[in-house]
Amino acid sequence: QVQLVESGGGLVQAGGSLRLSCAASARTFSMGAMAWFRQAPGKEREFVAAISWSSSYTDYADSVKGRFTISGDNAKSTVWLQMNSLTPDDSSFYCSAGHHDLHPAKIATPRYDYWGQGTQVTVFS
Repeated sequence: QVQLVESGGGLVQAGGSLRLSCAASARTFSMGAMAWFRQAPGKEREFVAAISWSSSYTDYADSVKGRFTISGDNAKSTVWLQMNSLTPDDSSFYCSAGHHDLHPAKIATPRYDYWGQGTQVTVFS
């Protein structure tokens, strides 16, 4: 069983930055795609960013374009989310996701096989 473990969340002042990371807890086959989702209280889960190594493609939610950057190491099934210019609206519980062969056209959907436990991000003004 593949387990994804996130880190890097915390409390940050508005305008600041955080870098989230996610890695598989044990050796496994490399992921074809990995992503970040977030969910705030009373809200539905929201897509944030994804990377597909099979097609060398990345995708971002409009709300984070220009501020967040997703990157990763496919060989290690590791992904990072660099978050800059954070605002209170970015406060949420962030979860990583992975899939071995998810079609690139679906990387912005929640159709992933593996999910991390999540990490809390709180932005104060």
